[in-house]
Amino acid sequence: MRKSYRNHLDLLFPRVTVLPNPYITEQLKEWLRLDWETGIHNAYEIYTYTLQFIPVIQALNQVLAEEPEQVVDRIAHLTDHPYKWELVRLISGSIYTNFIQFEPHARAVARGFLCLHEESLYDAGKAFDEVLRSLPYVKEMWLITLTLSELLNANNLNDISAIKTYIFTVEYWRRPATGKAIASFYRIVEDIKIIQKSSSRSARAFALSRALGELKNLREQPDDVPQPEREIVRKIAFKWSQAILNVASEVGNVSITERVRNPYVVGDPVEGNLFVGREDILKQLKELWILTQRLQSVVIYGHRRMGKTSILLNAAKSLGSQVKVAYVNLLLVGDSPQGVGEVLMAISDEISDAVNISPPADAELLNLPYRTFERYLKQVEANLSETGLIIALDEFEKIEKLIEKGKIDSDFMEVLRGMVQMSPKIAFALAGLHTLEEMTGDYSHPFFASFINIKVSFMERAATRQILANPHEDFLLDYAPEALSAISMLTTGQPYLVQLVGFQLVRRYNEQVFERGTSRDPVFTVEDVRAVINDPEFFQRGRYYFDGVWGQATRGTPGQQEVLRAIAPHPEGLDINTLAEITGMNDTNLQQALNSLIRHDVVSARDGKWRIIVELFRHWVDKCI
Repeated sequence: MRKSYRNHLDLLFPRVTVLPNPYITEQLKEWLRLDWETGIHNAYEIYTYTLQFIPVIQALNQVLAEEPEQVVDRIAHLTDHPYKWELVRLISGSIYTNFIQFEPHARAVARGFLCLHEESLYDAGKAFDEVLRSLPYVKEMWLITLTLSELLNANNLNDISAIKTYIFTVEYWRRPATGKAIASFYRIVEDIKIIQKSSSRSARAFALSRALGELKNLREQPDDVPQPEREIVRKIAFKWSQAILNVASEVGNVSITERVRNPYVVGDPVEGNLFVGREDILKQLKELWILTQRLQSVVIYGHRRMGKTSILLNAAKSLGSQVKVAYVNLLLVGDSPQGVGEVLMAISDEISDAVNISPPADAELLNLPYRTFERYLKQVEANLSETGLIIALDEFEKIEKLIEKGKIDSDFMEVLRGMVQMSPKIAFALAGLHTLEEMTGDYSHPFFASFINIKVSFMERAATRQILANPHEDFLLDYAPEALSAISMLTTGQPYLVQLVGFQLVRRYNEQVFERGTSRDPVFTVEDVRAVINDPEFFQRGRYYFDGVWGQATRGTPGQQEVLRAIAPHPEGLDINTLAEITGMNDTNLQQALNSLIRHDVVSARDGKWRIIVELFRHWVDKCI
């Protein structure tokens, strides 16, 4: 009975022998060389319906080996069609390994795509890494794989915010849609950092809204993202959405129902949250005024509206109780009709406020100014048991002007020099323009010998972004990343101009929404920035800065304004020969003018071309001078 059953099975399942056709491989290779799409279609048909897998693999391997630069694109092409994944498996060597000698480069690339398809991202990265230096365009797939792996492994907000983001251009990628999806995830990472760290409820709410919007697009509209990354992108977007929704109720919503209070300060010194980006200078002052046995006198210099006054005003807060700062704005002494006594009266009044010791009588300072002030400083010193005193004289070049006009005696500098050296508990901080720094280098001014120079220049990009995006914790408006980059480029981190752009943007928003009734997002864009700086009112409001820098170029070395006029129409700058030709200046005079403008942070050289550093100042010179 058992034998009969076995014979019956033999009849039901006859043995089949596959007869190879020696011409299939050559024919397939010809088709693949002529038209990859047609050749792949024919290869798939032959593999599926004739069981001739060996000729198919041989043809694919040999043609792929002929043009290495096409390997990534050709195998990626197969992944766009789900039914052709079987061919990717063939090329990867996942099957029939006992029958065929596989081409190693194509095999590694195919295995990378296959592992990516199966979401085995670690194995995919290893496969692409095998041929990273052997085949073109593999590096892109390797980077995509590693990045998607990092994004997919982030399970909560802490994981997401810890991801290090990069700025990259995807226009020249072989898979630009995948690159754009990664860029979207990176923007979400930055928003999640705001959600976690910002003290502004409004900033957190807007970041939450942006992140959820980006994730919605990534979940619902990734069809332009090629396979096999498409499903991974969807999975990451879904996982991150769940993580963000877990904290959504804590963040809350913010709506703008009335005019936004303008937080930006134009022209006046800034304090509080708006004073950022000068940590290096404050650290240096701390070292000179707290971490030494003797207080060190300093010269703080830079061109107009660079933040020198703000540094002096904020220094006292950052130094704590160990050092008192008496801030004196010498512009307030005017022309000093009462002479040097009136200047010392102003200084004494501020010292009195700082240390709570009554100043000398006005009559005593007017009748015997130097001796009276010296006695007052000794009285102050005697009461400085655990603290020191910094006498901060802002706009110090005013003293030089008063001396030139004969309002105060020329020996004032010598007397002040003696005061600087009088006590280890008392030091001076002089603040002013670059001409002040130039005075310190003049051997005719031995007064400055014991001073340390501190230059105040442009803010770093991060500080510019901080000032604009987070002026205070309840600021309801936001900036697109591109808008922040545009402002950094236009201002080069010049504090006055950064504040001015922010001020005008808020004014424009209030006018659009609450005066014209225009509906718009509470996010400033590059178009908003362009609209603001193209408004004539912008340069009218900023004339104090622009006129100041322009006027400073008339002092000292001649030819500075001629150089600026020549460069202004050329954003990309001018080489030295063209500049000499336009200005008509000889080499010596031209170089001296350039050196002066360099010292004053007005021009710089890059790639052999001289250019105006601050783009908005260049624009003003070009259009208004």
